[in-house]
Amino acid sequence: MPAHNVSGFIAESISSVLNQTFDSFELIIVDDCSTDNTVNIIKPFLKDKRVKLLQNEDNLGGAGSRNVAIKAAQGRYIAFLDSDDLWTADKLEKQLGYMQTHNVGFSFSGYSIISEQGELVETLLVPDKITFKQLLKHNYIGCLTAIYDTQPFGKVYMPLVKKRQDFALWLELLKKFEYAKGYKESLGFYRIREGSLSRSKFDAFKYYWLVLRKVGKLNVLSATFNLLCYLVIVFLKKKHINIYHKLFIR
Repeated sequence: MPAHNVSGFIAESISSVLNQTFDSFELIIVDDCSTDNTVNIIKPFLKDKRVKLLQNEDNLGGAGSRNVAIKAAQGRYIAFLDSDDLWTADKLEKQLGYMQTHNVGFSFSGYSIISEQGELVETLLVPDKITFKQLLKHNYIGCLTAIYDTQPFGKVYMPLVKKRQDFALWLELLKKFEYAKGYKESLGFYRIREGSLSRSKFDAFKYYWLVLRKVGKLNVLSATFNLLCYLVIVFLKKKHINIYHKLFIR
């Protein structure tokens, strides 16, 4: 859990982890040079021995902070939750159970979008599985839903890009795993905040292109094609036209 100036949200995010029905986990929080009350809010939670706080000496950004946590992690499975998002109480129990029962090394789930005030906006569907080539066309994997198993290939770290670093990591993982499996049920809540990094559409498209080129290793023609697919899917989703899975996931 990377954290930077999230004093208004992080207590709820931490609680959503501590309230899991599956309780054999460690929660590694990496504070990225917060200047508000974030660290003071985290400290009382440290009474729970499963919670660990690491503090960056320099601002590393989202990818760098997540990598600090991945390096420190002692568990077999790596899961992600940003400090303003939430998990359902049964997220780990259901998703890890599914992965272990079906021998899945990389999985993701459905999730719901909530407003800054916590009001439900919509719930997103996910496909049954995603391959590397399919993910190039659209990032169907919400960061708060992803879990990967370190046993087959070891720890895989986030590429150090300013934005779309989660998308970049999924591509790196899918160079190793044959596919990622989608767990259909919504197991988390993604909070849309005013002024957040993910709100700039132009930047989103620009960094999507950069990840396709640098991480996906696509030439200009292939990157352009996949970026166009991404734009079409975003348009169809915005218009609530639920045919994009049939068009692009096959």
